[in-house]
Amino acid sequence: MDKGGIRRRLAVCLALVTASGLLAIAVPAQAHAAPTRCEGRKVRTYSFSTGTLHVYKKGGYVCAVTYAKNPGRKQRMMVSVRAYRATAVTDEGRYSRRAGPVTVHAGHRCVWVKGQVGGGSVSKGWILC
Repeated sequence: MDKGGIRRRLAVCLALVTASGLLAIAVPAQAHAAPTRCEGRKVRTYSFSTGTLHVYKKGGYVCAVTYAKNPGRKQRMMVSVRAYRATAVTDEGRYSRRAGPVTVHAGHRCVWVKGQVGGGSVSKGWILC
């Protein structure tokens, strides 16, 4: 085999190894993407004029999502969960369908949940105590 053939085969092999290495790095990153819904069982649902706040619990974790009553156009939305004596975890921005999910480790502590869609909102006192 001449030197040109060997070089071509080496170039092809190097390209294949590089591509497979990039795929090995990229696939796990996609596998750990942010969840699009809460895990666990639904423990509370709070409806308000412009949306609904859903609260889920699994183990010591509490998760919440706010859904718009009329999805489609982007509007200001927010969801927040705060475990007692801890900092709140919040997702807020301009969304068309939902804000969240947000999850906190509450253990056996009470949590305070809030949700907002446009001009309507809900804020519940300490729950799940």
